[in-house]
Amino acid sequence: MRLDTMFSLAGRVAVVTGGARGNGRSIARGLTAFGATVYLLDLLDTELETTCRELGPLCKAIRTDITDASGVAEAFQTIFEANGRFDVLFNNAGISLSAPSESYSQEQWRKTFSINLDAPFVLSQLAFPHMVASMGGVIVNLTSLCSELGATENAGYVSAKGGLKMLTRALAKDWAKHNIRVNNLGLGYFQTAMTNKSFNDPALSRIRIGRTMLDRWGDEDDLAGPAVFLASDASRYMTGQDLYIDGGFLSNGI
Repeated sequence: MRLDTMFSLAGRVAVVTGGARGNGRSIARGLTAFGATVYLLDLLDTELETTCRELGPLCKAIRTDITDASGVAEAFQTIFEANGRFDVLFNNAGISLSAPSESYSQEQWRKTFSINLDAPFVLSQLAFPHMVASMGGVIVNLTSLCSELGATENAGYVSAKGGLKMLTRALAKDWAKHNIRVNNLGLGYFQTAMTNKSFNDPALSRIRIGRTMLDRWGDEDDLAGPAVFLASDASRYMTGQDLYIDGGFLSNGI
């Protein structure tokens, strides 16, 4: 493998869920910059159009609900037939519904698990035959500091992200024989719609930054590179692993 081309994604076909904005947009930005054709799956019409317009002709928009298995299966079939391959899936879409554990509703629990854990499993299953037909592929699940640490008043999110971390290991073990690599991309604090509340609260934001070794929030340029690394041949001997992009948050000691 040539060192000058190991990060190239030219000719690869990728899907990013929740790709219309936030971290999904940052991932798509990196993948298209390195040559991949990227399909964004999201329900946000205006943001989908805006992001694809900004990222250029390699970016394609598909409006779909990731919890609708039949709709996703149809989208994946369309992608495979249009390109003759399906190389990369980023399970990025997620939600966070906060409430004290003693009053966390069953509806909140089910919705959180449906999007944060059930959907990545089902989408990975749906991508599987297309990746086998493509002689291999890459699945990247977006995990969180909450896959490793507890968090206040967010039992559903913590539990679902912890489960997603272990789902990655299970899929990596089962599908290595098909040349399908599965890894986690774990995020620290990035400014997105999901984190705006703490980002815009001076006290909360200072707490986040104070725990982060690099003393700042992450931005889109911090995520694009790791995403390209995991999607490309640069990480071809890596599977079942956690790659944390958190500014040193997890490793910060006393």
